[in-house]
Amino acid sequence: MKALKVEGKRIGKVLDNAIETEKMIEKYESLASDLLEWIEQTIIILNNRKFANSLVGVQQQLQAFNTYRTVEKPPKFTEKGNLEVLLFTIQSKMRANNQKVYTPREGKLISDINKAWERLEKAEHERELALRTELIRQEKLEQLARRFDRKAAMRETWLSENQRLVSQDNFGFDLQAVEAATKKHEAIETDIAAYEERVQAVVSVAKEMETENYHDIKRITARKDNVIRLWEYLLELLKARRLRLELNLGLQRVFQEMLYIMDWMDEMKMLLLSQDYGKHLLGVEDLLQKHALVEADISIQADRVRNVNRNAQKFADDMEGYKPCDPQIIRDRVAHMDFCYQELSQLAAERRARLEESRRLWKFFWEMAEEEGWIREKEQILSSEDYGKDLTGALRLLSQHKAFEDEMSGRAAHLQQTIRQGEELVANGHFGADKIKERIQDIQEQWAALERLSAVRKARLQEACNQHQFQADADDMDTWMLDVLRIVSSVDVGHDEFSTQALVKKHKDVAEEIASYRPVIEALHEQAATLPPEKANSEEVQSRLAGIEERYKEVVELTRLRKQALQDALALYKMLSEASACEVWIDEKEQWLNSMDIPEKLEDLEVVQHRFESLEPEMNNQASRVAVVNQVARQLIHSGHPSEKEIKAQQDKLNTRWSQFRDLVDQKKDSLSSALGVQNYHLECNETKSWIKEKTKVIESTQELGNDLAGVMALQRKLTGMERDLAAIEDKLGDLGKEAERLASEHPEQSDAIKGRLAEITGVWDEMKDTMKNREESLGEASKLQQFLRELDDFQSWLSRTQTAIASEDMPNTLAEAEKLLTQHENIKNEIHNYEEDYQKMRDMGEMVTQGQTDAQYMFLRQRLQALDTGWNELHKMWENRQNLLSQSHAYQLFLRDTKQAEAFLNNQEYVLAHTEMPTTLEGAEAAIKKQEDFMTTLDANEEKISGVLDTGRRLVTDGNINAERIQEKVDSIDQRHKKNRAAASELLTRLKDNRDLQKFLQDCQELSLWINEKMLTAQDMSYDEARNLHSKWLKHQAFMAELQSNKEWLDKIDKDGQALMAEKPETEAMVKEKLASLTTMWQDLESTTQAKAKCLFDANKAELFTQSCADLDKWLAGLDGQLQSDDYGKDLTSVNILLKKQQILESQVEVRQKEVEELQGQSQALSQEGKGSDETDGQRISVEKKFQSLQAPLKKRRDILMASREIHQFNRDVEDEILWVEERMPLATSTDHGHNLQTVQLLIKKNQTLQKEIQGHQPRYDDIFERSQHVLREDSPTAELIRQRLAGLTALWEQIRKETEKRHTRLSEAHEAQQYYFDAAEAEAWMSEQELYMMLEEKAKDEQSSVAMLKKHQILEQAVEDYADTVHQLSSTSRGLVAAEHPDSERIGMRQSQVDKLYAGLKDLSEERRGKLDERLRLFQLNREVDDLEQWIAEREVVAGSHELGQDYEHVTMLQERFREFARDTGTIGQERVDTVNRQADELINGGHADAATVAEWKDGLNEAWADLLELIDTRTQILAASYELHKFYHDAKEILNRILDKHKKLPEELGRDQNTVETLQRMHTTFQHDIQALGTQVRQLQEDAVRLQSAYAGDKADDIQKREGEVLEAWKNLLEAAEGRRLKLSDTGDKFRFFSMVRDLMLWMEDVIRLIEAQEKPRDVSSVELLMNNHQGIKAEIDARNDSFTACIELGKALLARKHYASEEIKEKLLQLTDKRKDMIDKWEDRWEWLRLVLEVHQFSRDAGVAEAWLLGQDPYLSSREIGQSVDEVEKLIKRHEAFEKSAATWEERFAALERLTTMELLEVRRMQEEEEKKRQPPPSEAQPGDAAAQRREGEPVSQNGLPSDQESPRLDAPAVLSPQLLMLLLLYVVIYKLTLWNMNA
Repeated sequence: MKALKVEGKRIGKVLDNAIETEKMIEKYESLASDLLEWIEQTIIILNNRKFANSLVGVQQQLQAFNTYRTVEKPPKFTEKGNLEVLLFTIQSKMRANNQKVYTPREGKLISDINKAWERLEKAEHERELALRTELIRQEKLEQLARRFDRKAAMRETWLSENQRLVSQDNFGFDLQAVEAATKKHEAIETDIAAYEERVQAVVSVAKEMETENYHDIKRITARKDNVIRLWEYLLELLKARRLRLELNLGLQRVFQEMLYIMDWMDEMKMLLLSQDYGKHLLGVEDLLQKHALVEADISIQADRVRNVNRNAQKFADDMEGYKPCDPQIIRDRVAHMDFCYQELSQLAAERRARLEESRRLWKFFWEMAEEEGWIREKEQILSSEDYGKDLTGALRLLSQHKAFEDEMSGRAAHLQQTIRQGEELVANGHFGADKIKERIQDIQEQWAALERLSAVRKARLQEACNQHQFQADADDMDTWMLDVLRIVSSVDVGHDEFSTQALVKKHKDVAEEIASYRPVIEALHEQAATLPPEKANSEEVQSRLAGIEERYKEVVELTRLRKQALQDALALYKMLSEASACEVWIDEKEQWLNSMDIPEKLEDLEVVQHRFESLEPEMNNQASRVAVVNQVARQLIHSGHPSEKEIKAQQDKLNTRWSQFRDLVDQKKDSLSSALGVQNYHLECNETKSWIKEKTKVIESTQELGNDLAGVMALQRKLTGMERDLAAIEDKLGDLGKEAERLASEHPEQSDAIKGRLAEITGVWDEMKDTMKNREESLGEASKLQQFLRELDDFQSWLSRTQTAIASEDMPNTLAEAEKLLTQHENIKNEIHNYEEDYQKMRDMGEMVTQGQTDAQYMFLRQRLQALDTGWNELHKMWENRQNLLSQSHAYQLFLRDTKQAEAFLNNQEYVLAHTEMPTTLEGAEAAIKKQEDFMTTLDANEEKISGVLDTGRRLVTDGNINAERIQEKVDSIDQRHKKNRAAASELLTRLKDNRDLQKFLQDCQELSLWINEKMLTAQDMSYDEARNLHSKWLKHQAFMAELQSNKEWLDKIDKDGQALMAEKPETEAMVKEKLASLTTMWQDLESTTQAKAKCLFDANKAELFTQSCADLDKWLAGLDGQLQSDDYGKDLTSVNILLKKQQILESQVEVRQKEVEELQGQSQALSQEGKGSDETDGQRISVEKKFQSLQAPLKKRRDILMASREIHQFNRDVEDEILWVEERMPLATSTDHGHNLQTVQLLIKKNQTLQKEIQGHQPRYDDIFERSQHVLREDSPTAELIRQRLAGLTALWEQIRKETEKRHTRLSEAHEAQQYYFDAAEAEAWMSEQELYMMLEEKAKDEQSSVAMLKKHQILEQAVEDYADTVHQLSSTSRGLVAAEHPDSERIGMRQSQVDKLYAGLKDLSEERRGKLDERLRLFQLNREVDDLEQWIAEREVVAGSHELGQDYEHVTMLQERFREFARDTGTIGQERVDTVNRQADELINGGHADAATVAEWKDGLNEAWADLLELIDTRTQILAASYELHKFYHDAKEILNRILDKHKKLPEELGRDQNTVETLQRMHTTFQHDIQALGTQVRQLQEDAVRLQSAYAGDKADDIQKREGEVLEAWKNLLEAAEGRRLKLSDTGDKFRFFSMVRDLMLWMEDVIRLIEAQEKPRDVSSVELLMNNHQGIKAEIDARNDSFTACIELGKALLARKHYASEEIKEKLLQLTDKRKDMIDKWEDRWEWLRLVLEVHQFSRDAGVAEAWLLGQDPYLSSREIGQSVDEVEKLIKRHEAFEKSAATWEERFAALERLTTMELLEVRRMQEEEEKKRQPPPSEAQPGDAAAQRREGEPVSQNGLPSDQESPRLDAPAVLSPQLLMLLLLYVVIYKLTLWNMNA
């Protein structure tokens, strides 16, 4: 029980612990959940960034945040810590109770709480930052608001004040005041404009606050708007004030301009009112010019006045708005200014008229005076008896006379015009008419006398001119003949070829000149015949002509003789020149041949052979020159030349030298060929031996081939392919045997080596033949025929490819292309040559196979062989043609390359020549000449290149190049440009040299002028008035004059240079003369000024000056005597030289003083003449002269002593210098340092050589010292013994240094030979060691490129090793030579040489071993490359063959199908060939037992599998593409047909034509169009058939698509047919429309013509013309009636078109109305014209009758007015009978007069019209009835006949006003009334 109790307690305790633990867990979870929830809520609150928009609100939020941090957050942090303690307690208890440790759920772990707390901390930190940032922002906004308020208040105050200022208009009332106001306003504007930034600052602050969302932004915005409103209002006020100010300113400027103009007008009025009209012509002209200026000013002022008035009028207009002034004031001022200007213009016109009248009078008198003076002047000239003393004078006088006659003819017209002007003045009644008449008569008489004198003088001048002309021509001929005679009689034939050629050319010109002078002599004879008879037959003229003829014949004969002499001399000099050139060339080449040694190396031999090859063409050229010399010599000897012996000797000498030279060349060439043959023999032996060994290996490699057919054929291919090589090797062996025999006989010393090499090759050859024979015996004849056919196929394939390559027509466009094509073509030739042997063998084999065979296959084979022959021959011909074409193209491209270079040279030359300017200074001129000479040198250097280009081009043209024309153009262009540049360069150089001479002269002139000006200032110094320094000035002036005299040569030299410059360059004569004249003038002025100054100085105080001069000279002589008495002659060379310089100064002073002594005599004489002289002055002068003469000898003696002393001192100095020089160089000569290597030895040798050269260079100085010593020792000098000792020491030292240098040279030479050998041996060992290291490398190639590179590199190394044998042999021979010469290092040299030989032998063995390894590796890589390339190629082809691309359209699938077909063909041919080739190579490697044979077999199997897969893919894709092609073809056809249908539909034009013709054309085109679309119908039907076939083959979307395409095509076809039919109908309607329009247009035009004809009839003049017009008018009526049918047809057509509702019905209806109206108008006009004609006929009838009646009345009027009543009864009875007859006649005329008195129709019409007007006046005004309606009613009421005329057309119409105008009607009435009144009067 106790145990159970204990156990129960324990269990209860455990349960209590568990329950407590559960409670604690629940508490933990509850607390953790609450804490996490609070953290999340707090984070959300803290992350809220919506702050209060004010500073106070943000501050409150910040305070709340601080409260959270200090109040709310700390308990939570404590709670968090308690949670951690609680969790730890729970876990501890559970561990103590051995319970599973409690782990909170996910999300309530301590780590989760810590993470949440960290997020809370982060959110808290971010909240704090955000609050503080917002607080700062709100504080800034508050500051901005305060600043805005302050600035806004300031701006508002300022704006208000300125508004009041701008509102005031105090502008002033004159221009100055307004301008001042304007400036003030501008200042205000400037201030306001500057203030805009401040206003904008306020606005920007407000915008910033608005952007930052300031809480009181509404107030800010309102105040900102107020500031902006005030600112804008201020700107408006400012602008308005500116406008008003500008108006005031403009008006005041206009007023100011008016004032200026009025002032100017007042000034002009004063000028125009002047009464001065001139007192002579010049005065009048001057006044007129002044007046013209005044008028110009007035006209200019007119524009100014108009402008001012126009500007003022703008202000005077009654405009609204601001007015700066009363408009009436402005108008008054404008009117006043216009009146003043008009008055001024009138005054100007009046003054001009008065001045013009005055000018006419004075101009006449002036012109008459001028003519009179001219006549008097010419009379004096014509009265002269001077007719010229020679031809020049006579011609000059004659030309002057002709000029006088021309002048006289010109003056005559002017004189006549002046006379006419005078006569006009007389006719106008001028006040000077009498004087004018006298003046005219006097001038006319003087003019007639002048004409007579002119004719006489002209005749005399012509005679004198002819005589002088003859004498001058004869003198010219004599002078010319003397000059020519002197030239042709010269014995100078030149001293060389060039000078003789120049003489020949000059003589040719002289001969041509002599031949061309014969016509001149004949002209002289003709000229003599034209002289006057007494002169022409005079003895003087005849003898002169005869002498000229004789001298001319003599000149011709001498010309012929001199020509012969010059030709002989030229031939001789040419021969000698050519011979000399040949000898020089021979000497040069002989020297080269004699100095040439035959080398041992092959490379050196090839270099020498190349030189000999280049010598051959030179020898050919020289041989031709020698032949030319011999030919010329034979010609000269044959022609009997004076120097025949000299020519023969020169010829023999040249021929001998040439023969000797050729023998020498042949000898050297044989030696070279022999040595070259030996070297080539050894080289060919090595190559042949290698070749035979290679072929032996190939034969041995066939041992493993099987006996099956494939193996036998493969073996047969190899052995048969080698037959050509074996034959070539056999031929090569034969050639080598012959060559060996020849070389052994020529070189006995090398016979054993030559034959030994041949024996080696023969042994190898025999071994290979045995091997070959054994292999061929093992084969049969089984595969010969098939092999032949295969080779035939291969050959034909090659032949076809080669012909295609040769037949290419590609022509090169560049030199690189030409060279490439030529190389390719030459390669083809080599290939053809290589195949030639195959061709011959194939021919022979074919003939053997087909011989005697009749089977069809053999016949076909024979035909193939014949075709093969034809193709082979054609191939050769094609190659030759292509070769010729390419050679010409290559030559042309070479020429183009050279021409580009030449043109570049020419372009540079032209640029330089075009941009060279003449310098203006001497330095610039010399620099320009140097630059030009450099340019000329460059020009000469380039000339050879350009000449080569030209020669090449001409040679190409001569050879007939295909581009000959272009080449000739290039050659001509380059030649012309080159010659032009050469001439321009020479000319430019000449001009530059001329310019340099000129600039040098100008510089000399400038220097002399500057010197003269400087001296002129000295000469013009006149400050010698004071006597105290007079003598010193006199002495200075004497020295100045001496200086002038010495510089006179300067001027003479410049003058001489100037004369020479003018003689050489006449163009500089003006400038040079000007400079020389200027210098001469300046020099003369200087001399005159100097003389004047000297005279003035002397005259100033002659006696005192003379005394002072004597005293000064005496004093100077005493000092000189003291210097000469000195015994100081120098102690060394320096002191002696100083004394000599002093001596020279004394001598120069003596010369100057001697001139002063001579001048003393002249001064003494001048004093004696003036009476101032005395014995004392003479005594002084004589004393001075004696002292001066006594000092001459001591002066000379001292000079001699000083010279001797200097010579001795100089000699001693030279001896000491030489001894010192030898002692300095003696250590170097005696040195025992011979160097330790080659470089130091060479350096020591150079130093020793330099020392020897210095000794040789110093030898002349040494000799000079000993020569001078003889002169010094001859004199009795106390230092002679010392000098001899020094000379002996110098001699000993000199001999010692020479010997020592020779010894050192010998020792250094020996050391150099040894060091040179050591150096060469070390280089050889280093090189061979380096090559050994390379040969021993085990590096294997990683790919084919590296393998090929390594093999090539090894081949190069092998060749280098072979070539290095010569170096080793040379070292061996050098060492043997040194040992034989018993060199001190002989033992060391022998050991070194043996090391070199061993090293070389080992190197060769390593080389051969490495070569075999590299060959094996290369073959494996080649196969690997072929397999990889082929597999990659198959993979690429598989990508193409496996493509799923079936084409996007018909073109695409067609292209794919064609490409794939070509792809399959190429793949089958190329791929199979490549696969077979790779398989063959793999089999060869496997059979050859290659180390990697297994890998090769794997490569082969994989390749064959890939090839089979590719062929299967190709077949599959071919079938797929065929199916896709059919489908896309249907789509393409459907689309094409649809497009064609739509295109046809689009091509249906909407145009219906502009006229009938175009409509007919369109109808024809539409018919053609309908025929064209019929062809589309066939295609549509074919498309339907294809669609049915494809729908059966496809299903689903494809079938639906096919059906859809078919439906689109059928629908489009249907629409096209409907559109075509609709257009046909529309075109028909359009044709009818245009036919109707055409009929209407024709009728309208006809009616217009009729109307025009009706209206255009002329007005009748009588009854007959009126009747004619009426007949014509009736003809028009007949034509109108004839047109009725046309009108009817047109109207019916129009109605028909309207009836069928035509699309142009409105237009047709309008045309019908126009036609009807026009027809009615025409008929009305005809009727009106008809009525008018009837009226006019009646008027003209009345006129005619009235005229007859009037005539009758006028005829009877004399009878009735007669007063005769008869003198007798008979007479009375006759009168009575006559009166009775008159009464009877009058009775008959009564009816006519009655008819005339009846009213005509016109009068009746006028009466009716007047009655109607009276009725209208009496009637009231009518109602609003339209006259048009009345007219219409009238027309409706009138009956119209069929043709449109009224039915009562026969009755006259009385509607006259509608026909005649009122004016015409009144005229006719007046006419009728006048006639009637006349008749009435007559009846009365």
